Amino acid sequence: QRKNPFSSDDRLASKPVHTHRGDPTYGRPPEGSRTEQRGKDAHSHVGKEVEELCLIIRRTGEVGEDGHVSVTFGQLFETYVTISNKVVGILLRARKHGLVHFEGEMLWQGKDDDVVITLL
Repeated sequence: QRKNPFSSDDRLASKPVHTHRGDPTYGRPPEGSRTEQRGKDAHSHVGKEVEELCLIIRRTGEVGEDGHVSVTFGQLFETYVTISNKVVGILLRARKHGLVHFEGEMLWQGKDDDVVITLL
């Protein structure tokens, strides 16, 4: 639409055509846009789910000799799945932020029920 001579949409003319990797706005929605707000809302929602997951691990797990609370994936899955069906994704996000530790790349129900998840 930017190159369309019949387009009278002024919003398109004011936006930059391309951003480059070095540009701080590269890969980000325009400031103040609804897309930016949806992203912020989603980030906040996932953060709350990670906090809730950590609370459930603390509540259902057992304190080990090292002082950390641990729970098996099977036990956590049975407890958490009634709250959210995204338990594996939330676990991966919690590990990315250094809140939990477990072995392996991905956890699968049934196969990885004995994998220990440790709350850091």
